[in-house]
Amino acid sequence: MAGKVIALAGNPNTGKTSLFNALTGSRQKVGNWPGVTVERKEGRLTLEGKDVAVVDLPGIYSLGAASADEQIASDYLLAERPDLVLVVVDASNLERSLYLVVQLREIGLPLVVALNMGDVAQARGLQIDQKALEDLLGVTVVPTLAASGKGVMALKGRLASLLDQDLSTEFLEVPYGPQLSPIVDGLADLVGDLARELSLPPRLAAIRLGEEDEAALAALERTQAPWLIRRELDEAAAEVEASLGYDLQTALIERRWAFVSSLAARVVSRDKTVREALTPSDRIDRVVTHRLLGLPLVLLAAWAVFKVTFFLGDPAADGLDGLLSGLGESLAFWLDGVGASPLLSSFLVDGVIGGVGSVVVFFPHIFFLFAFIAVLEDSGYMARGAFVMDRIMRLLGLHGKSFMPLLVGFGCNVPSIMATRILERRRDRMITLLVLPFISCSARLPVFLLFAGTFFGARAGTVIFSLYLLGIAVAVIAAKILGSTLFQGESSQFVMELPPYHLPRPKAVLRSAWERGSLFLRKAGTFIFLAVIVVWVLASLPLGVEYGSAESYIGRLGAMTAGFFAPAGFGFWQAAVALLFGFLAKEVVVGTLGTLLAVDGVNLVQVLPQYFSPLSAYAFMVMALLYVPCAAVVAAFREETKSWRWTAFMVLYTTAVAWGLSVAVYQVGRLLGLS
Repeated sequence: MAGKVIALAGNPNTGKTSLFNALTGSRQKVGNWPGVTVERKEGRLTLEGKDVAVVDLPGIYSLGAASADEQIASDYLLAERPDLVLVVVDASNLERSLYLVVQLREIGLPLVVALNMGDVAQARGLQIDQKALEDLLGVTVVPTLAASGKGVMALKGRLASLLDQDLSTEFLEVPYGPQLSPIVDGLADLVGDLARELSLPPRLAAIRLGEEDEAALAALERTQAPWLIRRELDEAAAEVEASLGYDLQTALIERRWAFVSSLAARVVSRDKTVREALTPSDRIDRVVTHRLLGLPLVLLAAWAVFKVTFFLGDPAADGLDGLLSGLGESLAFWLDGVGASPLLSSFLVDGVIGGVGSVVVFFPHIFFLFAFIAVLEDSGYMARGAFVMDRIMRLLGLHGKSFMPLLVGFGCNVPSIMATRILERRRDRMITLLVLPFISCSARLPVFLLFAGTFFGARAGTVIFSLYLLGIAVAVIAAKILGSTLFQGESSQFVMELPPYHLPRPKAVLRSAWERGSLFLRKAGTFIFLAVIVVWVLASLPLGVEYGSAESYIGRLGAMTAGFFAPAGFGFWQAAVALLFGFLAKEVVVGTLGTLLAVDGVNLVQVLPQYFSPLSAYAFMVMALLYVPCAAVVAAFREETKSWRWTAFMVLYTTAVAWGLSVAVYQVGRLLGLS
């Protein structure tokens, strides 16, 4: 049993995650699958004193991958071929779950079926003949209630017993009928090389080729005379099209579904004394998915998540910020007392503590955000929210689930970047990631308040509101352009069934929040820390200059880049430095201007009109709104995409859009006589 691997597979919303948690407990680690951003969970299970690895695969409906997560699960099962596959099925909707089971038996993987959610099936009057199901499929079936842990010990016993055996490969033969079977057999005679490439029997290799499986098509190109097989495949497809009226792929899937339906009919019976009645979930859905009420309720739920996240997160973040500031002051006092050099003091206080602080203060918001997202997911409401929003978001070129990350972005872009993990398909996720930086986070608000209050007086509120609308408009336009150029294609469709509602489990919610929050601290924090050190070095050198002055490297860099901003009306080095320091955190823009402009006790509000006009002030706010997000967001973006190329693209294109619009605002305003 040593070194054995169990893969945990199943449809979404069948209780797979609950069973994974029940089996592995706290012995879990979370990361990403190699080369992709879909989350990977792996745990350890002790069976008869020996450790067994349990890999929790993304939820899938079939091996015909339609999204990134399904592709990962399909590739893993086909290529890695784990020692045992534990398939979690929904007893209340057995037919849907059996399709994946039949596919896995068809390719010869050793299975154990966890017949989960039997209580829901019983409440609906459904009875399942466990013995008949085992005999028909040739698998071990163990009833479980993953949410309560019932049946888990029996399941562990069966897993231990099976892993100690020599699990021979047995391929289930699905009857494809008198019309398709001769076609499949004819193809099977030609695909010997392909079968060896896929480690499958020729008949099954022919079926996967007929289903246009990507792995089979790719393997075909590595065989001898692939053109011959493609010609035979085209002729077979034309024959099926002529006789049945639909293509070969559909015909094969339809016959497999017919087989699955016949299996379900033989093992499932209904107690006719149990009346078909609306479940509590059905009654709730009549309200929350209502055509008119659904959208306001989704907005209300999202607003509540947003408000409560920052209501709870802000005091915690302020407390951490104050704690770190106090630590910095105490360290500076101590270093001064022991005669440490000013350079060392600046490095430790401004660089190390300031850098670590810029990471840590995000943690409360991330923890609370993912806790509330876990509540929505675990309760079953997240699926309803995505369903309601899908129609509207699709008009904008986005997926329905993009709504939640975009909304969270108004508070902070860091957790919103991480919240895109709820999007399964790479296209939808990348478009959302690339437009999120245009959503105005709360860190930009101090910049808006300073400039709007200084230059627009009673109209300051309207001006700030216009900036938020501008950010939304730019995000929508960018999504449309990205969707029709770099990421062409339709957004993925919803194929999931809405899960029943149930109370969120506090332990699962806290585990989810901690896993994702600590992942941010471990990985994104390192990058942010390095970015802060680089900024500190530039602001401190050459030796002997005042920290962050015009003579420092950062000041010289500001002077070099000031001309870049001249067409937007603020071509002086202090503005350039403020924007450069804003890469660290957008609030720093105000602090930098205060340090560089508000000298000799003169208030910054009094000094700003000497450098800005109302028009150039608005252009500056547009620049602050749209240009490259802060280092924390860039780090989170890099972590989620695993790509320096896309990270560089995001930095450059957001800055280009910001520069173009700020220049347009200033130059058009001048033409209209507003300067």
